[in-house]
Amino acid sequence: MWKRTRGCSERGDNMQKTFGKKKVILMFLLPAFVIYTLFVVVSVIWAGYYSVFDWSGVGDKVFVGIKNYKQLLTEDKIFWQTVAHTLIYTVICVAIEVFGGLLFAIFLTRVKHFRAGLQTLYYVPVVISSVAICQIFSKLFSVTPTGVINAVIGFFNPDLLYMEWTSNASISLYVAAFVEGYKYLGLYMVIFYAALIGVPSELAEAAIVDGANVPQQYWHVKIPYIKPVIIANCVLVLNGSLRSYDISFLLTKGGPGNASELMSTYMYKQAFSSMKYGYGSAVAMAIVVICLIVGGVFRRVTEGGEQ
Repeated sequence: MWKRTRGCSERGDNMQKTFGKKKVILMFLLPAFVIYTLFVVVSVIWAGYYSVFDWSGVGDKVFVGIKNYKQLLTEDKIFWQTVAHTLIYTVICVAIEVFGGLLFAIFLTRVKHFRAGLQTLYYVPVVISSVAICQIFSKLFSVTPTGVINAVIGFFNPDLLYMEWTSNASISLYVAAFVEGYKYLGLYMVIFYAALIGVPSELAEAAIVDGANVPQQYWHVKIPYIKPVIIANCVLVLNGSLRSYDISFLLTKGGPGNASELMSTYMYKQAFSSMKYGYGSAVAMAIVVICLIVGGVFRRVTEGGEQ
């Protein structure tokens, strides 16, 4: 009887300690969560409010109802081009940052020497500012004077010595997406590397006993084990790419023409260059809706795959 009472008491103490720890964690997380949520919600509400007005930033606001949305959805062909550009941009970023990051992480798990140095080397672009990254690539892609990339390509094919990269309408969007993917690849590589080294060694050993070679160990054991991490990284890249602004604007300014214009850069130009705050806010609301739709579709696809 005494032992039973003592056991119940110990379980009660353990539960109390567990709930106590959770309360402490919640106490620290709740203020940040509330502040972040308020900023997001207030920003969306504020943009929604301005989207039903015609306002240049000075003078009185003129209520126009859904006129801005009607113009955006039925008359503005450039906006729909920016939607297509943003989706292409996002696909490229996912391919480079997620799948490229995973491949580099797998490579790091196989390297026996200079692993820390390689990790640092790959991660450096993440901590460098977007301005510096774009400046570096502007020099690499330079035509006059000839940049490193054109010099190397021109060595094999002289016709490509003066290849335009950021001012070529057919490839400027892909160049901007590549630069963004390059900048953040190291971040996701580190996340994948941490996940891969956390895979229980017993699983790999069991695969070896079953006759699996190294590629089969990764394909059938380790990668399926870190599937939640892959999905989480895909969500992060989708979120970042759909609202990406800095790399594209700094590198190509959405040009030439509208060849590399993204939804975010188009929103900025409408609001702050053309001084159409109401119309720019309508574009912002459209971006929010499109991000929610893409996020919902991705979640439905991943949940369906798990079932």
